[in-house]
Amino acid sequence: MKAAGNPHWTAYAFLSAVVALWSGPAAAHLNATGMGPIYDGTTHFLLSPEDLVPVLALALFSGQRGAPFGRRTLFVLPAAWLLGGLVGLSARTASGSLIGSALWFLLLGGLLATDAKLSLPATTVLALALGLYGGYLNGTGMGPAESATLSLFGLSLSIFAVVALAAALVVPLRAYWARIAVRVAGSWIAASGILMFGWAARARL
Repeated sequence: MKAAGNPHWTAYAFLSAVVALWSGPAAAHLNATGMGPIYDGTTHFLLSPEDLVPVLALALFSGQRGAPFGRRTLFVLPAAWLLGGLVGLSARTASGSLIGSALWFLLLGGLLATDAKLSLPATTVLALALGLYGGYLNGTGMGPAESATLSLFGLSLSIFAVVALAAALVVPLRAYWARIAVRVAGSWIAASGILMFGWAARARL
């Protein structure tokens, strides 16, 4: 119980939120790493907070709900992301709005922070929706279909790895303070979503 109130947890959560929101201008095209399209896709995901943070939040939430939820998200989310990306390849270039990202931050961060008792089917639908949405935005404007498909494959592999690691970290947690720490992380993600809403509203003024 002491650790749950430890100020270090708040400091770590704040620093994580700052790092997550510290991003450069968004672009539809991948930045080339020089290591091939698969690595380009991997790097793109890991350096895109608007993609990485919601995936991490959903992975932590799934692990929080138990092993069956974690396994379901592990396979559904990367597959849906790949499918959405393939559909996006044939679409016009599109960019996600700040409000769209804020909604995912707020929804997934809120679910994690409140330890919401979603059913397995509902969690599956959530993973499917996030995957299709994020994949579609990633797929639009990625360039030639052949290299873009490989990039999407690398990106989906990164999602698989992140979900596997994050969910596996949370599933075995039994200590009250440890589970509270996970919920605190969710509250910071949700708070980041609220800030993003504020920035979006200010930009419209």
